[in-house]
Amino acid sequence: MTGKCTAVVGLQWGDEGKGKIVDVLAREHAAVVRYNGGANAGHSVVVNGERYALHLVPSGILFPGVKAVIGNGVVVDPEVLLSEIEKLEGRGVDTRDLVISSRAHVVMPYHKLEDRTREAAAETDGRKIGTTGRGIGPAYADKAQRFGAVRMCDLLDRERLRRRVGEACRLKSGLLPPGAEEVKVDAVIEKAAAMGERLRHRVSDTTYLLNEIIDSGGRLLFEGANATLLDVDHGTYPFVTASSATVLGIGPGTGVSPTCVGRVLGVAKAYSTRVGSGPLPTEQSNDIGNRIRQRGREFGTTTGRPRRVGWIDLVALRYSVMVNRVSHLCVTLLDVLSGLDELNLCVGYRVGGRVTDRFIPDGEELGRVEPVYETMPGFSEDITTARSMDELPGPARAYLDRICAFAGAPIGLVSVGPERSQIISTGVVREMESAPA
Repeated sequence: MTGKCTAVVGLQWGDEGKGKIVDVLAREHAAVVRYNGGANAGHSVVVNGERYALHLVPSGILFPGVKAVIGNGVVVDPEVLLSEIEKLEGRGVDTRDLVISSRAHVVMPYHKLEDRTREAAAETDGRKIGTTGRGIGPAYADKAQRFGAVRMCDLLDRERLRRRVGEACRLKSGLLPPGAEEVKVDAVIEKAAAMGERLRHRVSDTTYLLNEIIDSGGRLLFEGANATLLDVDHGTYPFVTASSATVLGIGPGTGVSPTCVGRVLGVAKAYSTRVGSGPLPTEQSNDIGNRIRQRGREFGTTTGRPRRVGWIDLVALRYSVMVNRVSHLCVTLLDVLSGLDELNLCVGYRVGGRVTDRFIPDGEELGRVEPVYETMPGFSEDITTARSMDELPGPARAYLDRICAFAGAPIGLVSVGPERSQIISTGVVREMESAPA
């Protein structure tokens, strides 16, 4: 029963193209499962020229018959979720197989206000984190405090909902602006209960559901949101998200034992990006950075904010491969680098006169390092039609080889364009297709 499932996890600071990789692999699995994060995540998938932006709905929703499961480790904003479902159905996507854990916690209106209020105060003090303001952190904080927290099952029971919301509003009324609509109990309850009714038929005990799928011979595909370097425990704290964004979050976020995961696909861009505050050692605030940003459409799926851009950081990548025990690398947006004469790869950090090749998972310390670069020849060819490694120009293959050698994991997939079909597989897909169920 062990090792039949697959996990897809981001290895950098998010926005690596995990959605496309999940979409490519979804058809070989019985269900795609989100296990962390909330509507602050944004996964984009392009099918036949149409771009789908997904925030809470797992990327596997685009394959009829594959269940899309929002696990208990996700914090759900029902307003965002209902809007997302409506937009998908308006484009002809069948959402009947979307299931939500009854144990998933709910992002309430006062969480969003609290998020914005805290960030504004932090900005005044020069301590801005760069949150999206979607209420994710406060929702997770309430979950941990166990006072006034609301779960999906509570939306379906008005008496319990009133008790939970009443507790939360009494506590937060002193922290938030006086008279705020977000802490008026009756108004909050009415809106939340109405959204709960619209989602009632989708709410289920997904822990049993997922384990029953495995026991009956089915495979699960776990879709991580955010990324390793944003993980609350293993990322560049405090410039991180509020959940476990590595594969280590699968167990608590779904109720499925990690022994069921046999393949971990780590997704990394061919360069580095970051949204919001926090260190990005290889950042290029220059013409090269602007060029990559425009070619790679590096603007947030959720916020629309321009992403910060830099050369690939192999020190960080090797750390993420280690933490997640990655079995295969998936390198995305390689085509964006076409046309650059030289490609720089960070292979070390200079810190106080010494050089280290160990990642520093501390936001303040990492912000003081100087990257040590290795330079390789670039390539000018258009690679968007390549469907095998042999069709890539020599410098592009050499670049990928160097990434693998330093990071310590082989290439599984290479994305050379936004479309579902613009992908090179080195065998990992065939391995899954032939593996016994």
